[in-house]
Amino acid sequence: MKIKLGPADFAEKEMRGYEVGARNVCIAKINGRYKGLDDWCNHAGCLLSGGRIEDNLVICPCHEVGFDLDTGKNETSPGIADDQTVVKVDVESGQIVIDDPKAK
Repeated sequence: MKIKLGPADFAEKEMRGYEVGARNVCIAKINGRYKGLDDWCNHAGCLLSGGRIEDNLVICPCHEVGFDLDTGKNETSPGIADDQTVVKVDVESGQIVIDDPKAK
């Protein structure tokens, strides 16, 4: 099952956080593509959507850990935080959609 998050109207390098049931997801637009990760940083629980984008990394606002938006890999501080779970993002009829995280 797919979940609609809202319009696919992001500016380049914009990101937003969404609540999806008991989960939060961070969606970003990089090089014209929408990408997503779990929004709660696994290191300290900060919302990644409150951070910033550098190249293809989302930088956590709490401790500057950088996660790759394609793979979820912690690229800047291995050993400090685990990798983030990637969220598959599609655009359908102008809407951002993700797979229902409960279906996994």
